[in-house]
Amino acid sequence: QVQLVESGGGLVQAGGSLRLSCAASGLTFRTYAMGWFRQAPGKEREFVAGISWSGAGIYYTDSVKGRCTISRDNSKNTVYLQMNSLKPEDTAVYYCAADAWGLGNLKQGKIEYWGQGTQVTVSS
Repeated sequence: QVQLVESGGGLVQAGGSLRLSCAASGLTFRTYAMGWFRQAPGKEREFVAGISWSGAGIYYTDSVKGRCTISRDNSKNTVYLQMNSLKPEDTAVYYCAADAWGLGNLKQGKIEYWGQGTQVTVSS
């Protein structure tokens, strides 16, 4: 059974930082592209960042470029999202995602597995 378990969310003031983690089990982690999506109240789920199985390919949505860094540790089956200079508009539930077909597929939201999500709230 595949599980993606997110952690690291919480309440932070604008300008602060958070590091999200996603621990994966039940899949061959090193063969999956991994990513982060978010969904704010009343809005559709959107792509935030993605990383290829090797870590060589990385994409960010424009609104987080320069503020967020995605990384992965294949020895720990874990993907991370370091978020700095957080803004109130970053408030959302953040979801970990995995797809075996690669980063291109993941960016389009064609996701094989989803995590349960972790809440990030940025106060002004």
